[in-house]
Amino acid sequence: MRLHRAKLFTLEMPLVSPFATSFAVQTHRQLLLLRVETDAGVGWGECVAMADPLYSSEYLASAGQVITDFLLPRLTGRSLSASAVSHLLGPVKGHRMAKAAVEMALLDAELRGASMSLSDYLGGVHDRVPSGVSVGIMGSVEELLAAVAGYLEEGYRRIKLKIQPGWEIEPVRAVRREFGDDIPLQVDANAAFTTADLRLFQQLDDFGLLLVEQPLEDEDLTDHAWLAERISTPVCLDESVVSAKSAADAIGLAACSVVNIKAGRVGGYLEARRVHDVCAAHGVPVWCGGMVETGLGRAANMALAALPNFRLVGDTSASDRFFTTDIITEPFVLQDGYVAVPTGPGLGVEVDEDALAAVTVARAEVVLG
Repeated sequence: MRLHRAKLFTLEMPLVSPFATSFAVQTHRQLLLLRVETDAGVGWGECVAMADPLYSSEYLASAGQVITDFLLPRLTGRSLSASAVSHLLGPVKGHRMAKAAVEMALLDAELRGASMSLSDYLGGVHDRVPSGVSVGIMGSVEELLAAVAGYLEEGYRRIKLKIQPGWEIEPVRAVRREFGDDIPLQVDANAAFTTADLRLFQQLDDFGLLLVEQPLEDEDLTDHAWLAERISTPVCLDESVVSAKSAADAIGLAACSVVNIKAGRVGGYLEARRVHDVCAAHGVPVWCGGMVETGLGRAANMALAALPNFRLVGDTSASDRFFTTDIITEPFVLQDGYVAVPTGPGLGVEVDEDALAAVTVARAEVVLG
């Protein structure tokens, strides 16, 4: 297929409630959508970079520039296959979230033209995936317990608590005391701690957690291996894993026994599948993380999470976890603790043009060639 036109949309979507992590508090989700027109059809990609370079070095404004000035020009005038996109974009160093958006848009277009779903293309084996929820840092333990109670009542099958220094032991203890030892529970530090906090992590061992996610700095694989030797809770890596090779390196160093896969973080859904395959070959289970995506990114995540080694419940929540109104015509809903994997061509969802217009704050036609 050939790329004919491309347009970038900058969105600002209000969240149903503030979402606080160890590095930021979000009340709105700002993100980029890429719409491409090819001779195979139209495709949509979503760039999950945040407005500021806090989760990673990428941020929204730079992603838009990289897509416009460096990535799309490398694809213009070529006969393209989505599977070749990562190779063609390889000379541009880094900027994995921007690359993932481009690849996703071209995958969507190509697969729509071939009448194939993304799940089938990736090798998905499930028609629905169990849904977990990520619970941000709250103003009080009472507020946290009320939020967790609501999510459990809705039917979410796993609770993840964001933690940071000063908000770790007591919130976990309170949730265990209130809801018991049987609820699947894990914590996510977003790299907020150091090896000096060993005693704290050993205290967390007492709560029967599924895992502790990204406890230390993302470049500190040897420190993660040191910590993993000294605690009984499985260590899961998120920010540290940016490719299939880095996943293999982390596993080889015994820096983790679980991996959270986010397609944007690793450069696209095809690299995400390679991370899945590497982990599967080493007997390391994976789960699908979330980046507060719209229904477009959520659809792609559902397709990814349908692969066989996604053996742990991911952050594959329903649309209304974060947004009152999503930008797709049929938002994702929770049914008996599961969310259905789209089966239509490409991403398997359709954009609600009115809803998209309501949250679009800027749009730009990309000049190609």
